[in-house]
Amino acid sequence: MLYRPKLTRRQLLELGAMCLAGAVMPSWARAPLRVRGVVRAGGKGVPGVAVSDGLDVVATGADGTYELITAAPCEALQICLPAHHRVPRDARNIARLTASVRARGSGEGEAVWDLERAPERSDRHALLVLADIQTQDAEEMKRFQEETVPDLQETTRSLSGVETFAVACGDIMYDHLDLFPDYERGTTRVPLPFLQVVGNHDLDRPAGTDPLSTRTFVARYGPRYYSFERGDVHYVVLDDVFWYGDDYIGHLEAEQLQWLAADLRLVEPGRTVIVLLHIPAMGTHQLREGKKALPSFTLTNREMLLHLLEPYRAHLLAGHTHESEHGFGRGYHEHVAGAVCGAWWTGPICADGTPNGYAIYEVAGEKVSWRYKATGKPLSHQMRLYPKGTRPQAPDEVLANVWDWDPEWKVVWFEDGEARGPMERRRGTDPISEELFAGADRPRKHTFVDPYVTDHLFVAKPRASAKAVTVEATDRFGRVSTERLALA
Repeated sequence: MLYRPKLTRRQLLELGAMCLAGAVMPSWARAPLRVRGVVRAGGKGVPGVAVSDGLDVVATGADGTYELITAAPCEALQICLPAHHRVPRDARNIARLTASVRARGSGEGEAVWDLERAPERSDRHALLVLADIQTQDAEEMKRFQEETVPDLQETTRSLSGVETFAVACGDIMYDHLDLFPDYERGTTRVPLPFLQVVGNHDLDRPAGTDPLSTRTFVARYGPRYYSFERGDVHYVVLDDVFWYGDDYIGHLEAEQLQWLAADLRLVEPGRTVIVLLHIPAMGTHQLREGKKALPSFTLTNREMLLHLLEPYRAHLLAGHTHESEHGFGRGYHEHVAGAVCGAWWTGPICADGTPNGYAIYEVAGEKVSWRYKATGKPLSHQMRLYPKGTRPQAPDEVLANVWDWDPEWKVVWFEDGEARGPMERRRGTDPISEELFAGADRPRKHTFVDPYVTDHLFVAKPRASAKAVTVEATDRFGRVSTERLALA
């Protein structure tokens, strides 16, 4: 939804004062600062660790020391956390990858990291991607605490013995940033490090420019873009929400792209790189709806990002559109995850029929596998079946919604135990989504929600005498999910 704030005279004066103070001054106009320091673990220097001011990147030497000359606003530096070291986190379980810069004389500073080596290598690890938690009031926060958090706790227990971390993939809030502490009350209950991606509803909307719009987010969670290593995988978190004072678009500004290019120069070509961002780079949501593609639904300068990722096996993990989708291009696979809040906490599903939930990624070496986890349901719950007559336009067909489908899946059906072959994939809307969201007055809480057109519906036409239909969906990793539908 569009949000067009009116700035008061006081807010305008405050923003003007910040600009005069250098908050938005270009980096070339600031006095340079020479920062020296060391990255240590167990008292010994850690070599080859990337240290950055958010623009330039240097690597630590054999003894773990580095020197970085920066002209950026430099209260802290960030590191690309090396593999096989624990993720530093605070009492909220929020990951902390920065170190404060301490003054050491005129034009000189120091930043030091003391890391802890992990007891085991992180070659095998897991990642939970929580897209669009998006709470805006106490009622929605209660659902997050009582539905999502216990489910995350159970998933964490099931992954016992595997290093696991979580990423809130943007739109943690629904504009009400005063609820961030309540989100953190949830993270403290899940024994995992949490990293955050900034979303379009996590912004200080009265801000007149993009750098100022993330002040609250950065103060609570650290840099808006950064990288880290787990096992053999290089992870990158980006901020692709560009706020221009009246609204936002999907865009990576020049300084962020410069940082990314410098970050990736230290990553060997051919490796697996996982990029986490809020707005999908490609996404086909508007096209499926028969609408003109909007700059708020996709990344406007995605070709620059994809060019930087060409030397790698890249996965792009996004949220934003409250639906499930997989997209592919040269050397990359884009995953759009269903939302934790579904269709803005108006029911148990997203607007495309995907259940409220989150994605689980498991990594072994550089091999990545994934599965969508519906909140409150077992991992085997990967589809929903609808009987004949559900869709008036096709009264003799049964329908399956296989929400995490991609072209490598096989979806077949059986009639009274007899194999009938592949189901036909068909573009359309989910029947429960139609029931809950269709119409100008539905859903009551957020009437802007409408059923989404999706590409992960499948149909079959059983004989009139059939008693039952069984659908078997096999994902690209050979995992089989089965659902049975009685017809009589």
